[in-house]
Amino acid sequence: QVQLVESGGGLVQAGGSLRLSCAASRTILAISVMGWYRQAPGKQRELVASIASGGTTNYADSVKGRFTISRDNAKNTGYLQMNSLKAEDTAIYYCYARYGITTYWGQGTQVTVSS
Repeated sequence: QVQLVESGGGLVQAGGSLRLSCAASRTILAISVMGWYRQAPGKQRELVASIASGGTTNYADSVKGRFTISRDNAKNTGYLQMNSLKAEDTAIYYCYARYGITTYWGQGTQVTVSS
């Protein structure tokens, strides 16, 4: 079993920045891919960004150039740096990590961007 603990969400004005963290209870060296989804009220959950074990990253078109995903293997933590935030980025952000064939999820952290 793996626990993922997210932090860093909050309220920010449009144009501002936040950094989300996702701390894993096990080494992330064993992760094949980790990343972030988000879900806004009344909308489906969507993939925001992911990073594979080899470092390959993937971003939703809506966040390209504004968000950066990274990982610190020594700290067993993944990060999502969010810059130039927009009101439409408001959502609950969920961290996930895939170990083998099992995907684990964090509890979610709220990001609210005021316009």
